[in-house]
Amino acid sequence: MNPSETPFSPTAIAAEGIKPQEYEEIVNRLGRHPNKAELGMFGVMWSEHCCYKNSRPLLKQFPTTGEACGTLRERILVGPGENAGVVDLDHGLRLAFKIESHNHPSAVEPFQGAATGVGGILRDIFTMGARPIALLNSLRFGSLDDAKTRRLVNGVVAGISHYGNCVGVPTVGGEVYFDSAYSGNPLVNVMALGLMETPEIVKSGAAGIGNPVLYVGSTTGRDGMGGASFASAELSDASMDDRPAVQVGDPFLEKSLIEACLEAFKTGAVVAAQDMGAAGITCSTSEMAAKGGVGIELDLDKIPAREYGMSPYEYLLSESQERMLFVAEKGREQELIDIFKRWDLQAVVAGEVIEEPIVRILFQEAVAAEIPATALAENTPLYEREVLPEPPAYAREAWEWTTDMLSAANFEGIEVSGQVQTWQDILLTLLATPTIASKRWIYRQYDHQVQNNTVVLPGGADAAVVRLRPLEGVEAASEFNTGVAATVDCNPRYVYLDPYEGAKAVVAEAARNLSCVGAEPLAVTDNLNFGSPEKPIGYWQLAEACRGLSAGCQEMSTPVTGGNVSLYNETLDSQGNPQPIYPTPVVGMVGLIPDLSKICTQGWQAEGDVIYLLGLPIQSPTTLGGSEYLAAIHNTVAGKPPRVDFALERQVQAACRTGIRQGWLHSAHDTAEGGLAVALAECCLSGELGAAITLDLSNQELTNLRWDEVLFGEGGARIIVSVTPSQQEAWEMYLRENLDGAWQKLGTVTSNDQGLQILTRDYQTLIQVNYEQMSDRYYHTVI
Repeated sequence: MNPSETPFSPTAIAAEGIKPQEYEEIVNRLGRHPNKAELGMFGVMWSEHCCYKNSRPLLKQFPTTGEACGTLRERILVGPGENAGVVDLDHGLRLAFKIESHNHPSAVEPFQGAATGVGGILRDIFTMGARPIALLNSLRFGSLDDAKTRRLVNGVVAGISHYGNCVGVPTVGGEVYFDSAYSGNPLVNVMALGLMETPEIVKSGAAGIGNPVLYVGSTTGRDGMGGASFASAELSDASMDDRPAVQVGDPFLEKSLIEACLEAFKTGAVVAAQDMGAAGITCSTSEMAAKGGVGIELDLDKIPAREYGMSPYEYLLSESQERMLFVAEKGREQELIDIFKRWDLQAVVAGEVIEEPIVRILFQEAVAAEIPATALAENTPLYEREVLPEPPAYAREAWEWTTDMLSAANFEGIEVSGQVQTWQDILLTLLATPTIASKRWIYRQYDHQVQNNTVVLPGGADAAVVRLRPLEGVEAASEFNTGVAATVDCNPRYVYLDPYEGAKAVVAEAARNLSCVGAEPLAVTDNLNFGSPEKPIGYWQLAEACRGLSAGCQEMSTPVTGGNVSLYNETLDSQGNPQPIYPTPVVGMVGLIPDLSKICTQGWQAEGDVIYLLGLPIQSPTTLGGSEYLAAIHNTVAGKPPRVDFALERQVQAACRTGIRQGWLHSAHDTAEGGLAVALAECCLSGELGAAITLDLSNQELTNLRWDEVLFGEGGARIIVSVTPSQQEAWEMYLRENLDGAWQKLGTVTSNDQGLQILTRDYQTLIQVNYEQMSDRYYHTVI
């Protein structure tokens, strides 16, 4: 080994993303100065992307077991700390799922950044021994009026489509938001689900002194160098120079890797497995060693390389894709190698498990690096930051906004920028806003039916629904009709205005989306996308959002099984000043559907069906604070977002699930962005039918009424459902006994040519739009 005799220069230290005090700690840990390879290893492993040094203290508050959430049954089989969470779905079925981000790579190279994001999350799933069955994505972009944003959108969507379609895993759902807060720093979060195929869940902790360590998959090159450090720094104009830090994926090779890994796991010869994702060989060796309480010795001369003359630094920091590290049972390594050779993949014994708890890297018959495993993977820097004692000025100022600052909203409409807009005009405008408008122009590029298990196509319901196949010998296929539902959700404007309340609303809406298809919410994986935690406001947003997520998950009995933290999501504004994104804690939630014959989609199903509103009736207050109406129509982001009433939320969701499972409900759709009017229009568009709605308000209620709050206000745990007339009596009897007045009959489903008609009790027309008008706005091609 050739350790450095003198300290590295401040410039060299900073280039690895290491702070001066962290370098001092490295020297203390090693008892000497690190060499170049070791400095690089610390740089990637001590980055925020790998060690969560700013967020780890906040993540401890998340409930991670059913017991912590007060559930009647513990379904969590694997929680945080492994490659993915695993939950029990009954019938011997176990679901692995997780969400990850690839934000910064997608900003500088959108196609490969998004594509390798898909590849990475799939490896997290099949590393556990699960076959990937579905993908979802949560995307955020700037304004589509900007040419750069349109380039980013096209590249990201093409990358997701390319990798998912080629690897043969359906993209079944997701969400897309557009806001100038994300200009230059898009968010690309990808969630994957998989069904366990191995008897035992494959963990990542190395074990068995003397067991061989196998390198399998693709070759190693110089692509992806320093990707973890790159993902832990703010984006700037110079970030374009970091394009080599973006990995290049091969979905066809990954498909072979999936099959080879699952075949290898079923032999029982694999003791532990780890994906080589961020930080590549450095991460996989150190994490496997640290989790197992052992050491790993690895010889770089045995690593299959695709480029000549690579140095230890380059081997250790490469993030070449489609690579894995196994610990195998001694004497069975050739059995595993043969499997990978049959799939035309690399497979070599590159090292062994050692007793001393270190990572020792050999190169050209010398020690190139030697570091305690825990120093890289567990005993890493931790920053306990102080949270602002009171909300920052921007939030306090925003909360002072009231509807009195808007023009009077009468029966005819409201004055906006000197012109009166009717409620019909406003509805059509909202349906055309990129965030609300149909994302068909995006998801039609994805193969969402490969594997033939997609029950509800994208855009058809509030959550994705996937059929589960029975395990061999458990039940006859004819008797098995179980499914899983999944959703990704976050209203970032709510979280920006009030991180605590906004984060609680994220959990509530994710659960509501699942309930609208008839699924019982089970568990959560989250992706925390925030700005710099080193700035007081950024850390306040992160801390308050984590507190809100924790509270929401406890209230909805949905433990957190793991996830991802992506910080330093900032870009430069037109004046060259750092500008953080909206705080965006995306929640991925999964739910169980016991009987796939009892599910609902969001569109009306039949003329004459009766329409109901569950949750707060229309005369109850909703809010325009943080609403899409306020942002899109009045160009204002202010006010207090909706506060979640969890008792009502649980009642409403339980009523919706019961109605679906009893066969009473024909459709179900929650009211979210755009409020009641937009949700009704979406039901019409999805079902290609109309609706006649009567808003039954008394004269007393009309006294202080704002029609924009009634039509476009948000909040209130609201779900719109339709019921066949033959089931109306049974349905209403159930509601009277279980929802205590928190429901209201709104009207009936009509023919397509009647469109959407919203009347007052005295039959005055508030909104009358035909189907073609709504469709032209909602389905217009954005790019």
